[in-house]
Amino acid sequence: MRLPRDVHEASLSRLPLLERHELDAEGRQHYDTVVSPQSRTLVGLRGPSGIWLHSPKLAGYLRAANQYLRFETALDRRLTELAILVTARELDNQFEWTAHEPAALAEGLDARIIEVVKRRQPIGRPGKRLGKREAIIIAFGRELFRKRKLSSATFARAVDLFGRRGVLELAALMGNYAMTAIILDAVDQQLHPGQKPLLPARRPRRAFG
Repeated sequence: MRLPRDVHEASLSRLPLLERHELDAEGRQHYDTVVSPQSRTLVGLRGPSGIWLHSPKLAGYLRAANQYLRFETALDRRLTELAILVTARELDNQFEWTAHEPAALAEGLDARIIEVVKRRQPIGRPGKRLGKREAIIIAFGRELFRKRKLSSATFARAVDLFGRRGVLELAALMGNYAMTAIILDAVDQQLHPGQKPLLPARRPRRAFG
């Protein structure tokens, strides 16, 4: 794999991979958590957790929020992974999608539902086995990322299915992974060696200016 000129080989991003001895006490604590056998990170230090080490105090806050939103919200793990995939797809983030598609399958998300998100297929397409909860999560994310607002009808359906706490945590979960996608894009995080990109190529966009 040929890396861009400004990407470090060790970190696979524009930021170098920090070693434990380079960190302050707060950073070392974060480092130890990521590399421990109990760590639940999908990509180790070559990804968000390693990037966050460049700001150890920020890392503590981000990791705490991420761990809560991924593992402890009102959504079950299968639906949490669906929400993450919707976010990654709407932002065309290859690194985030490629890390979480296998995780979603492992949590029991139907591959046909993943295809609806990946291919940007209509939610009501026949034969895709979309339940009410899956459908509203996809609609929720598509509306927010494409229109920058959520319709009253979609909000009401989401509250009916997940409750007020669930809707708040769903929005926070998507916001958290949107922030992560922006950081990954900023540092041009590359896929790990041997990883196959699982998202189709990005659609061309108009240039700025």
